[in-house]
Amino acid sequence: VQLQASGGGLVQPGGSLRLSCIASGSMFAINAMGWYRQVPGKERELVAIIRYGGTTQYADSVKGRFTISRDNAENTVYLQMNSLQHEDTAVYYCNADIKRQPLDFGMHYWGKGTLVTVSS
Repeated sequence: VQLQASGGGLVQPGGSLRLSCIASGSMFAINAMGWYRQVPGKERELVAIIRYGGTTQYADSVKGRFTISRDNAENTVYLQMNSLQHEDTAVYYCNADIKRQPLDFGMHYWGKGTLVTVSS
């Protein structure tokens, strides 16, 4: 199983970016998918999660600015980031809770990070 994230880059404060993450490989089902972020010297933190049925959870710091969505048919999760602030600068990682076989417990897989830099 691999997670491939894309969409990071340099954006000015107030701007927008859209991150994408595609899960590929042998999978039976994907439960929750989410985005985390990390800055040097700090722990990785949750940004947003979306469960298979569509329920979502956001960090307080991004509520009202970021929107997580997923395409179950394409095994893809998105993060639309609007009104970006300097404090959003981080490496963003996608995560997926995946069952590879019907009777398996889910395992968490991580993609390689994509850097988001908010700077004027």
